[in-house]
Parts: sequence; structure tokens; C-alpha cells
Amino acid sequence: MQRDFCPGADALRPPFRPEIPAMTTPPDIIENRIYDEIAVGDQASLSRTLQAEDIQMFAVMSGDISPTHLDAEYARSFAFREVIAHGMWPGILITTVLGTRLPGPGVILVDQAIHFSRPVRIGDTVTATVTCQRKFDHNHHILFDCECHNQEGALVIRGTAEVKAPVEKVRRPRVELPEIRLTETRKSRYEQLLAMTRGLSAIAMAVVHPCDAVSLGGALLARDEGLIEPWLIGPEAKIRATAEQLGADITGCRLIATPHSHAAAATAVALAREGKVEALMKGSLHTDELMAEVVAKETGLRTARRISHVFLMEVPTYPRPLLITDAAINITPTLEEKADICQNAIDLARILKIDPPRVAILAAVETVNPKMQSTLDAAALCKMADRSQITGGVLDGPLAFDNAISASAAQTKGIQSPVAGRADILLVPDIESGNMLAKQLEYLADGLAAGIVLGARVPIVLTSRADSATTRSISTALAVVIAHSRRNPKP
Repeated sequence: MQRDFCPGADALRPPFRPEIPAMTTPPDIIENRIYDEIAVGDQASLSRTLQAEDIQMFAVMSGDISPTHLDAEYARSFAFREVIAHGMWPGILITTVLGTRLPGPGVILVDQAIHFSRPVRIGDTVTATVTCQRKFDHNHHILFDCECHNQEGALVIRGTAEVKAPVEKVRRPRVELPEIRLTETRKSRYEQLLAMTRGLSAIAMAVVHPCDAVSLGGALLARDEGLIEPWLIGPEAKIRATAEQLGADITGCRLIATPHSHAAAATAVALAREGKVEALMKGSLHTDELMAEVVAKETGLRTARRISHVFLMEVPTYPRPLLITDAAINITPTLEEKADICQNAIDLARILKIDPPRVAILAAVETVNPKMQSTLDAAALCKMADRSQITGGVLDGPLAFDNAISASAAQTKGIQSPVAGRADILLVPDIESGNMLAKQLEYLADGLAAGIVLGARVPIVLTSRADSATTRSISTALAVVIAHSRRNPKP
């Protein structure tokens, strides 16, 4: 690149230059160094460790979705050990040093030439260093040598950058960066939940009255995912009309014709009692219709355990799966019923390899209050666990919601607990609080939910009319895992 040189412009330090005292800038202040304060040989550095989120953020900002940077399998097949950062990532570190340290605020990048020597991998710590090589008095430009080295001292980048240095002093409070959280897409999280069925064969599932597009579509999606062999039970004409509306092929599905939804529920329960199907899925009928047949004393699917519902939720802002119970069946459960609800959830968690699960028994407060039944029940449930009346989990309560899921909130309140801040299961006081909690997480926190009914002879996918076909498919995956665990129970 050609530059205009003025008489007297020299790359060497002038014979006399007043000493400028070293600046000690507080960490909450950002301050530049103007042209006259910079001498040839002056340096500044910045180190940073590359995280997977950095690569993802760069992809989001730039649109660079090369599998070399984002797909570990592809990167390995392409002779890399693992995904590597885009070469511009260490280049950005150099720009950051120039923009925030030397010269700092007010600098304008004029030109940059960079040579990339070796890749940067996740976990590498890169140190970017800029060194003043030459100054041009006529236009206040400075030429910097730029290098980046990894944690082993190996050269990653070398090159030069020419900048127009600031001539006015800037000293101001450092801007607080916004907190940005990258989350997996719903599709990716959906695939992660389906991964729990990997290697499991499809199960026979009775789909009760699938007479609308969502319920039939969910069953067929689960079939196409290799999860189930659907038995479609209900009015044949309605089922076939719904399939035609969807443009779906129901060839290969068993279709058992019934005159109406009540008969469909009774038929499905009878098939489960006979062992012909290993799970049920609610279609376009009222929950009461199906559950009335399930809990019927003589012909239903009761066991010694109280029937209850569990939501398995994957929430982007929480580091582990979260089970919420009971948010769909038991309205105001008694202490005895809560014990069964708790045990059902613990058993499910252990099937999902959360062992031992940490159970937070929720209330409005974290202390026992005789005027609040939920706190008394929580204390009693913990003592029941101490006496092995509830087994397989670690219980604590009463705990307010914030203390159950936030370690910092629990610490602030001085709560010493093996559960606080790390809960796997949230046992709610009643159906209202549970239902609101689950739906808030789903609609406000982008939670992905799967719902299942436990305590019956077979797992039951009890979906809401608002559930998408995808949600129904995830819930079905949960039923498949449970059904297989019952085929091969642990000793």
C-alpha cells in the first residue's frame, strides 16, 4: 500500500521526547492514548479463551455456517481434530486491542493485512499483541505489527494494521455489555429429546379418537420417527377424512372403528389391559372421557399407586431437564397423594438416568408455617423420605421457586440444602400452581415440554388441544422409554 510521506516523518523515535507517565486506568474506566502519547515500540495485548459460544455467535452475526466451524463430525472427516474457529476470530481480537487499548477509543482502522498461520480450536487461549512500528506525523497514522499466539506460544496470526490515531483525549466509564445467551434452536432441542429413544424398537400405542389434524399428525410423526406402531381407534370415516385433509398415508396403521369417542376410550383401555398395546395417546376427545375409563375400578388401568402427570421440560435458561408434577390431573392432592406423585416422578427421573434426582417441594416460602398447608406437607414428605416411605430421590422443602432453581438465591437466604439451586423435580402444591408454572416456562422461557401420565398400567400421553404435533411426538418418545423400561425392569 502506498503512503504519502512528509519531510521529517520518520519511523524512528525523535531525539527528544518528553517522558509520559504510565497510565493506571481503573477497570471501570476506558481511556485512549492519543497520537502524541504513543511511541515506536509501544505494545498492548489481550488474551481470550475460545468457547463454543464464540463460534456460534460469529456464525449468527456473519451468516458463515460452514460445517468446518459448526459441525464436529464434518470437521473430523475434513482432517481436523475438531471444529475450528473462523480465521477472523483472532483477527477480531487484534481489532479489539486497537479499539480499546492502543490507541483505544477514537481510533479509525485504515488498512489491515493478515496472514493466518494455524487454526484455533475450542479451548485454545489466544493472546493478541499489537506493537507500534511506525508513525506518520502528517496525518496521525500509525502502522502496527500484529501477532496472535496460542497457549503454547505458537504463532496463529501475523500481519500489520494501519490506523488513524485519535488526537483528543477520551476517558469515560466503561460500557456494560449486555448479557447475550445463545440457545439451541427448538428443532435441535427436539432432536435431543428424541435421542433418548435411540436404539429402542417401536411400541404398539393406542391413539384414542385421532379425529383432528394435530392429534393424527402427532401420531403419524411419531410413527415416521420410528417410535410407535399406531393403533388408530375411533370413527373410521372421521379418521380417514382427517388423513386425507393432511395428505397423510395411514397405510400400515391398525384402524379399529368405534362409533364415538366414549367407545374409543373404552376400547383403547381394554387393549392396554390385554397387553396388546404398551401405551395410550389422547386424541381429539376430552381428557375426562379418557381418564374416566383409565381409572374405572373394574375395567380400568389402576395400580396401587396414585395416577399423576409429569411435564418433562427442556428450558434454555436452566442447565438440566426439569420435571414438574402434578400440573394436569390431581387438583388439590393430599399428603398421601403427594407421596405417590413424588414417587412417580422419581421413578421417571431414574428411567431417564437422572439418579438420584433432587426433588424440590415447592411452596411460597422456605420455612414451615402452620397456616400454610403446603409447607406442612413439604416437611412431612421429607420425613417420609427419611423413613424410606419415598425412595430413590433426594428431597427438600418447603422451597420457594427461586430457591429451588437458583443457587445464588438460596445462598442469599442462607439455605443449606443438597437440592436448592439444583432441582431436577419440582413438586407443586396443587394443579393451579403447577399448570401456570409449566405454561409460563413454555411460553415465556421457550421451554420445550413433554407430558406423560404415570401410575397406570401403561404410560399415557395426555396432550393439550394447544399442543403441536411436535410436542405430541416428544411426549410419545417419553412413553416409549417408559414402556421399554417396564419390559426390562431393574432388579
